[in-house]
Amino acid sequence: MSSLALMRRLWRPQAPTVRHLPELGRAVGIPLLTILVFLFAWSQVAPSIDTSLGQIPGPMAVWQQTQNLWAEHQAERGRAAAFYAREAQRNAERLAQDPTAAITTLTYTGRPTYVDQIVMSLMTLFTGFVLASLVAIPLGIVCGLSTTVNAGINPFIQIFRPVSPLAWLPIVTMMVSATYVSDDPMFAKSFITSAIIVSICSLWPTVINTAMGVSSIDRDLMNVAKVLRLNWTTTLIKVVIPASLPQIFTGLRVSLGVGWMVLIAAEMLAQHPGLGKFVWDEFQNGSSDSLGRIMVAVFTAGIIGFLLDRMMMRVHRLVDYRAACGRQSDCRLRLQSGRS
Repeated sequence: MSSLALMRRLWRPQAPTVRHLPELGRAVGIPLLTILVFLFAWSQVAPSIDTSLGQIPGPMAVWQQTQNLWAEHQAERGRAAAFYAREAQRNAERLAQDPTAAITTLTYTGRPTYVDQIVMSLMTLFTGFVLASLVAIPLGIVCGLSTTVNAGINPFIQIFRPVSPLAWLPIVTMMVSATYVSDDPMFAKSFITSAIIVSICSLWPTVINTAMGVSSIDRDLMNVAKVLRLNWTTTLIKVVIPASLPQIFTGLRVSLGVGWMVLIAAEMLAQHPGLGKFVWDEFQNGSSDSLGRIMVAVFTAGIIGFLLDRMMMRVHRLVDYRAACGRQSDCRLRLQSGRS
């Protein structure tokens, strides 16, 4: 039972609260106590550690840098709004003097803020994740249905799966530079490089879990499809994919987490705007605030990773075929109704 569900249950007027206090303590009290102990230990140990950039910042210093980064974002948004307001005023004055004047729209080119770089990291992550899923799910299905294909693909999976993103980066960078040549590119090369690295490193969990899910489908379901003489496409849509969805989403959940971890390193080296580049720039900056800002980025990456995992878990539960169908007999009834 989740903490939120437990608290709702406890705070209903008719619910007895005393009986559930131990459960509430385990669900809420222990995590809260652990966090408080961690913050206290951090605040005590941090001042005793000196680095080339100064002392390790404590919780209050990190919180102060969080507020500073948000204030910088608000200030940058204000400058952008003022820029577009001045541009609109100039264009209005030109049109008032000459209604036939050609109006050009300029784009504000201020530096990306911390929030902008978080958004850019998420865009890169989901681009790479979608590309990986489009490759991994069909490949996993084919491997699960055919032992011959699985025997041929499995060596490549086992070889490339443990390869570090740092090893892929120079290869992908050279390939993108050689093939993506345009005078007016739609996307920056660093964005494409980072997205491809995320795709390469995150597709393997989805391939493996999809293949396992497909290969472990109840033989009775496949036999029912044969008895009903369903063609390959219908069998795939009505039997294979629904029955293997739990395993597929388990793979997608792991792949999304792997992609988020890989992305930070890829952005550092590819110098693509995002959390990884933010950390690298602060490290190179070497100011007294750099360590605090880097720790803000560390906690941001962790919190976003946690939220992404919770999101995938929620989607997993919504599309869980076994939970939706209840029993496999219900699945057979669905097959028969689809046949009729």
